[in-house]
Amino acid sequence: MMEYNTKQKKLPLPEYGRSVQKMVDHAMTIEDRSERQRCAQTIVNIMDSMFPNMRELPDYKRKLWDHLAIMSDFKLDIDYPFEVIKKETFNEPPTQIPYQTGEIKNRHYGRIVEDMIKHACTMEEGEERNRFIELIAVQMKKNYQAWNKDNVEDKRIFDDLRICSNGKIDIADGVIRINQQQPRNDNAQRNNKRKKIFKKKY
Repeated sequence: MMEYNTKQKKLPLPEYGRSVQKMVDHAMTIEDRSERQRCAQTIVNIMDSMFPNMRELPDYKRKLWDHLAIMSDFKLDIDYPFEVIKKETFNEPPTQIPYQTGEIKNRHYGRIVEDMIKHACTMEEGEERNRFIELIAVQMKKNYQAWNKDNVEDKRIFDDLRICSNGKIDIADGVIRINQQQPRNDNAQRNNKRKKIFKKKY
């Protein structure tokens, strides 16, 4: 009767498959240390052949031996050629990423846009500040449309910009136009170029 994988024990590293895991389990039953060492080396060679495109990664060989230790639940007693990962380190939870706290006034614009507006309020009057405000307005329009999926008039963006800056940034309608550049379709451009070359040649 077929035994389904779902009924078997969970693999610590599924990417190597159940066959390699069985090899590791067998290696732990070998009593002769030198024979166990040779078996471990053979297993690592097989693991190496499974992912040849990963060989350029730094510490690739050491990672293979790390994986062998993990698959044996750190119980395989051999002479590792590298200092492998410790069980305590492997089970250590990742460091929690500190997230910014505080209420966002306009979630559809996002916190980054709010921070940009705050920075613009501290800038001196001049061309640099005006250009920065224009970039903020362009980004606000992009974010608004991504959130609402509807077109929005520039005046709405200018009004929101004035509100978000507590009146410190006041752009009169018509002073600047928010022109969003359309994303370039590089593949389409290349295909059109190839078509022109093909027509010229043939």
